[in-house]
Amino acid sequence: MNEQPLLVLGKIAAILDAFTLSEPTRTAPAIRAATGLPTSTTHRLLANLVEYGFLERIDDAYRIGARLAYWAGPAARSRDFAELLSPQLKALRDELGETACFFRAEQGKRVCIAVAETPHGLKQEMYVGKIQPLHVGSSGRVILAWSEALLDEITSSPLPALTGATITDPDQLRRAVAETRAAGYAITVGERLEAASGLAAPVFDSHGALVGAMTVMGPTLRMPREVCESMVDAVINAADNLTATMGGRKPAAEAVR
Repeated sequence: MNEQPLLVLGKIAAILDAFTLSEPTRTAPAIRAATGLPTSTTHRLLANLVEYGFLERIDDAYRIGARLAYWAGPAARSRDFAELLSPQLKALRDELGETACFFRAEQGKRVCIAVAETPHGLKQEMYVGKIQPLHVGSSGRVILAWSEALLDEITSSPLPALTGATITDPDQLRRAVAETRAAGYAITVGERLEAASGLAAPVFDSHGALVGAMTVMGPTLRMPREVCESMVDAVINAADNLTATMGGRKPAAEAVR
């Protein structure tokens, strides 16, 4: 008698797991395909989840309902951001073998607030509290891509060249930022330091506002552009996982892409 409710809960969990940051809205056939549940079971559970506010129905599709978001809010707020961030950075560092760090905007600059260093002896120096310009590097590109007012501020002043690859033309920087927003990530090589590469993706809060940039960095010797491109999925997944863990969501334009 005790097993039946647990079986139902397992099926409900499978349905809810079918919704992700990359696919926040799904049709019943897509949910059936993702869960492997029979058609009749899927439709019955979807109807029940909509009735209780766990899901919302939009035409022929479903999305997570406001009731679940309401419950998630207190849990996310009760956990310190550093507590959520540290394991994500360590997992990303272990997966890719390069330094993983997190940047956020502070007073017109970007500052590193957490880092998991690579075990390699040859590495780019990074530490918590390190401040860098926003117009160079992948994390700066990501921050500017989702911070229009900050982009206006940065491009209204001279953009000093740090290397031969630094973008110093405001219009060119705006184009690069637009490309970053369209792609959902940024790769830069040699913009801040020669022979250094970086790859970053955005993390968002519960309002869809940018929190900062999940970043992997290292020497171009180990991270040429083609290697950075092979790391894109891992970095985006890590950023999306942190967004989800915080109870965050992508802005509407990104959520439907």
